[in-house]
Amino acid sequence: MKNLPENALQIILNTISCGVFTVDADWKITFFNDAMTEITGVQEKDAIGRQCREVLRGDICSGNCALRETLATGAKIVNRPFELIDSKGRQKSVAISTAVFRNEEGMILGGLETVRDLSVLEELRKKINGRYQLNDIISKNHEMGKIFDILPKIAKSSCSVLIGGESGTGKELIARAIHSLSFRKNKPFIALNCAALPDALLESELFGYRRGAFTDAKADKKGRVELAKDGTLFLDEIGDISPAFQAKLLRFLQDRSYVPLGGQQQLFSNVRVVAATNKKLKEMVYTGLFREDLYFRLNVAEINLPPLRSRLEDIPLLVACFIERFNAQQGKSIQGLSQDSLILLMNHDFPGNVRELENIIEYAFIMCEGETILPNHLPVSLTGLGKGISSPFEHVSQTLEHLEAVHISSLLTTCGNDCVQVAKELGIHTSTLYRKMRKYNIPTPARGRK
Repeated sequence: MKNLPENALQIILNTISCGVFTVDADWKITFFNDAMTEITGVQEKDAIGRQCREVLRGDICSGNCALRETLATGAKIVNRPFELIDSKGRQKSVAISTAVFRNEEGMILGGLETVRDLSVLEELRKKINGRYQLNDIISKNHEMGKIFDILPKIAKSSCSVLIGGESGTGKELIARAIHSLSFRKNKPFIALNCAALPDALLESELFGYRRGAFTDAKADKKGRVELAKDGTLFLDEIGDISPAFQAKLLRFLQDRSYVPLGGQQQLFSNVRVVAATNKKLKEMVYTGLFREDLYFRLNVAEINLPPLRSRLEDIPLLVACFIERFNAQQGKSIQGLSQDSLILLMNHDFPGNVRELENIIEYAFIMCEGETILPNHLPVSLTGLGKGISSPFEHVSQTLEHLEAVHISSLLTTCGNDCVQVAKELGIHTSTLYRKMRKYNIPTPARGRK
């Protein structure tokens, strides 16, 4: 170090990609590296001697200034999100970290701030979201991709839609996506859980009632059908309604007419009906538990959501989404999962599907005080800790590599052995797919075979 030139530190700081600047006790910039010039568009000569808020020009500068907080408390701040305005008036997403300078007596001399440009990451994220996200639904699964393709077409019509899938797969998200992609998007979206109410209450909730219809009916009450006027009515758990109510619902679906309880006048509604169930309605029709005519009225367009255990490739994507959401809600800075935690999740069968995964990550946020979610932060039911199991991985029979091999084999079957299509689904180059297939001893389909 003795042989280094006096400006060695400046040379080093000008070669890194992260923006770095320092201020003195009067908030005037004393150092401004090349990366800061690239991020802000402000030249070093124009930045030195100016107040830092004049250069960064962001909302945080006039309020919750990170550097001011550090100088006041002495505590470092790491990767706080910030929107700055560059010299051309463009808003940029960055992450800032701060530190304080002190002399030998401990007196504060100034501060240092590093600025990491997130613009490239934001662009990448937008591309990923465009490819793997539709409204609030996130997936890179092949079957979900097919649903993404047809959903806008279904949304443009006014036909009834039946959404099937296990509990927690996101049926209401699909219903809301249909509504938001339709011409009814500015009208109400009204949901009703049909399994939560007995017939009498279900009828009054759906069609409303008039004053005096029953003892406690002190005034008229609008039903969900009227509240959803010109919009979308979402009937969840439709497979749980009784045969008697099935007949009443069928009558409404046939001509969109209904009479509120205690009413005399027949009313009409052009509401769109989207229904959902976790039951196998077709089998219920065969056994006489569900009316066939009602089934076909509801099932003009059908969407079946695959369970999470059939779309393991979505787990890292969903986890990243939940982490981002809970970070914002709880003010934490958790960066992700450890590989061991991810292995545990990938080996779980998720009977509660996406909702269960969300609950697991929310629980982990409660337990995790660092930046990485470790196995001991996950629920005991998932890890096996506290059940006499010496290690949370004794029940893990698969590795991430094995899961990847299984997924590739599954895609080959789904895509008819079309390696080009499989590579596209995985988001990798075909040569990378072939390399992975050799690694996992997956037979290469015959040339030209589809």
